[in-house]
Amino acid sequence: MSLLRRLFGPAEPDPREALRPLYDQIVAQARRPVWYLDGGVPDTVDGRFEMVSVTLSLVLIRLEKDSAQAQAMAFLTEIFIDDMDAQLREFGVGDMVVGKRIGKLLGAFGGRLGAYREALADGASPDMLPEALRRNLYGEIVPTADQLDLVVQGLRQASTMLAQCDAADIMAGQAKW
Repeated sequence: MSLLRRLFGPAEPDPREALRPLYDQIVAQARRPVWYLDGGVPDTVDGRFEMVSVTLSLVLIRLEKDSAQAQAMAFLTEIFIDDMDAQLREFGVGDMVVGKRIGKLLGAFGGRLGAYREALADGASPDMLPEALRRNLYGEIVPTADQLDLVVQGLRQASTMLAQCDAADIMAGQAKW
């Protein structure tokens, strides 16, 4: 009977959908105009990917402190991958290339997550976050000292605010940034 139920019964809800409000909040935070207008983050496909990556990293770093959130963190990462897949397809990247591009993007994201985790760790050198941002977020662009400082301070503030939020509020997309 279970085979028939799976084939013809109601579809099980996708457990990732419960995290959609959180992912939408992450993207909204990453698309705040202040990052691009005042912070000098390139308003390009790469710049937007980098800003979503750093914002998602802040959330994942916070959720790592709560071992009960491991599955949710995996689902959140899957939503990110699905979003990147959809974005690439929207830009006209063909099916044969999407998988390779997603693999590269995921590898890049993993490296960035590690760099941001290290830079935001207790006792980390204050130069680590600006260096990680210069290398990843800005890439070829050289931000002014004021632009870099605005982004560094904004991300540190967001990280501090997330640290003070209850995991349930974060998971519901109701974190106060």
